[in-house]
Amino acid sequence: MNKIKVRICSGTTCFVMGSSFLNDLYDIIPEKYNGQVIVEPSLCLGQCSKSGKHSKAPYVLVDDEIVAEATIESVISAIDKKVSSNE
Repeated sequence: MNKIKVRICSGTTCFVMGSSFLNDLYDIIPEKYNGQVIVEPSLCLGQCSKSGKHSKAPYVLVDDEIVAEATIESVISAIDKKVSSNE
């Protein structure tokens, strides 16, 4: 099974809009998903310039899915969907 890759944007806009609070995912994800998920920072996901396509910062990339206005809950929900589709 491929691991799910979660990239948290830590660019200036995302950081100011709350991505720093998403760092709690580092502690939550490994326990809940038993090593199925890799969480890592990203300098910038380049989504702010595409604001017409997505809502607003902070952005998180869960494999190939952008989560806009990301919260811990919305990112975990996206991960749940990916885990379910991998089973």
